[in-house]
Formats: sequence, C-alpha cells, structure tokens
Amino acid sequence: MQPRQQQYLRAMGIPVWLARERVLLPEHKAADAAMPEAAPPPDSAAALRALAGQVAACRQCGLHETRAQTVFGCGDPRADWLIIGEAPGAEEDRQGEPFVGRAGQLLNAMLLAIGLKREEVFIANILKCRPPKNRDPKPAEAAACRAYLDRQIALIRPRLILAVGRVAAQNLLMVDTPIGKLRGRRYCYPDTELPVFVTYHPAYLLRSPREKRKVWADLKGALGAFRALA
Repeated sequence: MQPRQQQYLRAMGIPVWLARERVLLPEHKAADAAMPEAAPPPDSAAALRALAGQVAACRQCGLHETRAQTVFGCGDPRADWLIIGEAPGAEEDRQGEPFVGRAGQLLNAMLLAIGLKREEVFIANILKCRPPKNRDPKPAEAAACRAYLDRQIALIRPRLILAVGRVAAQNLLMVDTPIGKLRGRRYCYPDTELPVFVTYHPAYLLRSPREKRKVWADLKGALGAFRALA
C-alpha cells in the first residue's frame, strides 16, 4: 500500500491494517487504450452543458420556488464511475456543485482510497434542487428529475454507478429495501446491464463513524467488479 493511500484511508477513519491487500485502482485507462472500444460521442460534453441549461430552467416541481440554483453535477463527462447521491444540501445550493463541505471532503477521501480523484469521476444527485430543510425527496420530485438523470447516464456512459445513501439507492433501483440489505450486492440500472453498487452516504458516516469499515468493504467490492469489466 502506498503512503498516500494510507493517508486517505486514515482520513476516512479506516485503520490501515484493514487493507493489507492491494486495492489500488488498476491502470484501466492504459488497458483501455490498448483495447479497441467504441468511443463516446464527441459532443457528449456539449450535450451535457445543454442539458444543464435545461435543468437550470426547469419548473416541473415546486422546488424551483425555493432553490438558490440548480445543482446539475460535475466531473469528467466521459467518466467510468458515476457517483449518485440524494439531493443538494444548503452548501451545494449556494455553490451549485454536489458534495461540497465536510461530506464532500469525506467522499473525496473515499474515492482517493481506491485510486480515484474527484475530477476523474462524475458526481450527480437524484434531485437537481435542494429540498427545503434537507428533507427527503418526495416521489413526485424524484420522478420529475428522473429524465434528467437518465439523460446524464446516457451521455456520460459510465461503466459503473456507485449509489451513496438510502434515498439514492432506492430511487435508482426502484425499490424500498433498507440500505443495510442493499449493500454488498451487485445490481443493474433498470433496463440496462450497467452495474450499480450501494454504500452509505458520507453525511451518515460523519454521524456514525463506525460504519466506515462497511463502506470500505463496499468500495473494495465495487472496485473488484470494475476490474472484472476490463
């Protein structure tokens, strides 16, 4: 294990001795370059910008009345990993970017622990607007945003989705199963073969730090599945 990786694990609150096996992200970018593969549409970044404009003008539910701005998502428009959370919080609503503040810092550490930088993935949410007082999304609100999320997925064409938190997992998979029972298994995004893995939300980990070990196991499971895709 590299010293920098040990630093990220400590930032997550994971004892370094738990990760003696090598879990560094494989050089999949180099491997992909050596293997013929269908290239993403050349205009995917432009299409995402156009979609972000549509989201900014959205009035499909009442959340547009209370938001400061929409939070479309950020990251590499051709990312292999798509991270999906629940909805913007107060700080995200102010900055217009998902997963900022303490939860965002912990998410960054989680990703770095498996060799991924924030700018190498794409991060989005089920909802593009902040619910008042950070309440759970209403079914109608999630349904209003679903087409935007589906379009994001189609444009980014990720190889793996990591759903963080109960609300994200249940909405993505269209189930009401508790997150504790959703963890530890591989799913497919509805009507596709795109693999989906589930773990706890960083904000929950800030309140329940003992659960970080479970998240570390989830991340290693997702990484192992990603390796198998090569």
